[in-house]
Amino acid sequence: MINSVRNTVLAILNKNNYGYISPQDFNLYAKQAQLDLFEDYFYQYNYQVNKENARQSGTGYADIKKGYEEVIDLFSVFLPLNFVASQFYNMPSVATTASDYYFINKVLFTPSQAAGTGVLATDFVEVEKVTHKKINLLRSSLLTAPNETYPAYTTEGDLLTVFGPTGLVQNSIWCQYIRYPRDPQWTYTTLTGGEPVFNQSNPSFQDFELPLDDEYNLVSKILQFAGMSIREVTAVQFGGQLETLENTEEK
Repeated sequence: MINSVRNTVLAILNKNNYGYISPQDFNLYAKQAQLDLFEDYFYQYNYQVNKENARQSGTGYADIKKGYEEVIDLFSVFLPLNFVASQFYNMPSVATTASDYYFINKVLFTPSQAAGTGVLATDFVEVEKVTHKKINLLRSSLLTAPNETYPAYTTEGDLLTVFGPTGLVQNSIWCQYIRYPRDPQWTYTTLTGGEPVFNQSNPSFQDFELPLDDEYNLVSKILQFAGMSIREVTAVQFGGQLETLENTEEK
């Protein structure tokens, strides 16, 4: 998809004499465009959920929500948290998951007898996130104290503290987190005349990770960024008009 997006962007810029953007600049704009659309999926998903909660959703709501969920699931990562000691684990971070960590969706506990045995998801119990104030309140009574059936956790910096289960070890606590999309890279070979030619076999090549349906939105976003870079107001406006048209058609 990335080559198609770049060809469309260059064709629009050239046709209207808006200027030229280098492969390096294109990759920068492509990264930001993908990130903007990626974050918009979460905004739109939460918007649909709020409509459902307010009973304002229409008959087509389920398909819209499902579509957003399917895209978000593309960026879902499931892995064990790094055990520190006792009830403490490291949160996903640049140190543990490189730079792809966006946010934690769920924290899960698997019973100690199943730890490290490659258990299925059905063997996991979701751990509830609570505040420090609430955990102190819960632990003040035997009736509400967290246990293996109803565990809880708090966070402080990069440290996650689990309450309830005992005998925790590595692979006892897992998380399902959402990662950032990988940075798109339009890679190329330079010809004798200096013209870059698309080269997908380059080890640095990385296509967009968004659905094909987002190609139109990517073009419009990149045109806006390119227009701001070359100080071409018309290009920015043109990209904005494309984005507005796409949003109108989706509604």
